[in-house]
Amino acid sequence: MLRLHGIIGRETDPALRPLLHDVEHDDGIEMLFVPEAELGRRRFRLTTDKGTDCAVSLDRDEDLTDGSLLFLDRKRAIIVRFGAPKTWRLTATSREASLRLGWHAGNLHWRARFEGDTLLVLLDGPLADYRARIAPLIADGSVQEIADD
Repeated sequence: MLRLHGIIGRETDPALRPLLHDVEHDDGIEMLFVPEAELGRRRFRLTTDKGTDCAVSLDRDEDLTDGSLLFLDRKRAIIVRFGAPKTWRLTATSREASLRLGWHAGNLHWRARFEGDTLLVLLDGPLADYRARIAPLIADGSVQEIADD
């Protein structure tokens, strides 16, 4: 369990951006999705999107915001997101399409994981922005979106 006390800053803080950029290149960004029911609490325990068990405590004068930075070192950062994670499921229709989709996901630094032959992308912004980046693959049928049940 990782004990996290206090808020370091925000992911948009200019002084932190270079450090976060380096951590992101090493796939070290972890999101801690905080459900609405937990927002007013000063102590809670949750797991990041990469499986890190976190015990969070905040001072009375601290308020979490979407994008609060709770942990940062050279290899890992833990950033708060409000609500449940938003995901996008994709599947490729051929081996060539799989390689192209994987190249795009890696080159664009998408936070993704595989579930069988499905690529599950964790969305940090509007879905339309992600779709636009691989629009040709979707348009030619190489990549298909899978609706969540």
